[in-house]
Amino acid sequence: MSIESMGVEWKSLEERARVHAALGDVARLAIVDALGVGDAAPGELGALLGMPTNLVAHHLKVLQDAGLVVRGRSEGDHRRTYVRLVPEALVSVGSRLLNEVPRVVFVCTHNSARSQLAAAIWSRRSRVPAASAGTQPAERVHPRAVKVARRRGLDPAAWRTAQVHDVVKPDDLVIAVCDIAYETLPADARPRVHWSVPDPAPADTDAAFEAAYDEIAGRIDRLEPLVSQSGAEGTRA
Repeated sequence: MSIESMGVEWKSLEERARVHAALGDVARLAIVDALGVGDAAPGELGALLGMPTNLVAHHLKVLQDAGLVVRGRSEGDHRRTYVRLVPEALVSVGSRLLNEVPRVVFVCTHNSARSQLAAAIWSRRSRVPAASAGTQPAERVHPRAVKVARRRGLDPAAWRTAQVHDVVKPDDLVIAVCDIAYETLPADARPRVHWSVPDPAPADTDAAFEAAYDEIAGRIDRLEPLVSQSGAEGTRA
């Protein structure tokens, strides 16, 4: 083995060791476990885990330095930041199951792109039924979302926009795929999971919509094995 190759291997070992060290604390492991399902603001993590804000900030810095989490500013309330897990740095983040889920409902503001794509991708991956809705539904689905769906083998022919209160039921697993919907939904439709997926509409390019598709598909691939179905069995598409 050459010195050069040993240097590369040693660097890789050091990076892996930083990840293991960051996870070698119960509080940080709990934070990673919480972020394995969806994104959260630091204050939400503190409330969920019963930690003071200064302790949350310390643990988040350690996780961020290890490359396990990143922060992003909310597209709704710009004073807020959300923390998200970096899946490439951690292949598996735990095995907490979301038990007895009768249906998954993906929600965004206009129900014209991200939530429609999410419901369609989910339906192709899981036996658990899926639907989508918006807090301020647009008149139609965004043409670029339709274009991306068809290019990825989805059928958007039956897609229609809908209002959250006309769709969401008490037992649904509500997943907000945009910051604005997450921050404005009332308590009776409050999302259990939040994915801070950037809105592709302002850029209005195929690349932006493709990026949103890839982001959502990756998150669904990580969440779907953790969701167990209740009720009648379906068939996987």
